[in-house]
Amino acid sequence: MKPAQKRATVYFDQQIHRILRLKAAETESSVSDIVNNAVRQALAEDAEDLAAFEERAREPRTPLEDLLKDMKRRGEL
Repeated sequence: MKPAQKRATVYFDQQIHRILRLKAAETESSVSDIVNNAVRQALAEDAEDLAAFEERAREPRTPLEDLLKDMKRRGEL
């Protein structure tokens, strides 16, 4: 059983819409399914990025000048 769905009007560039229709026909799915999957994937990537930012927020901060000096000392610059 599909989850409850909401209707929305989205305007696509003509070329994108054409490609979406071709992809839908090729994969025997709907344009809505393709768009929903793409949005889900983008939101999941955003959630992963936000989690990484939150995790790294607790790391000590290093001034850029100190980082550059250290990289030069180790021969990385």
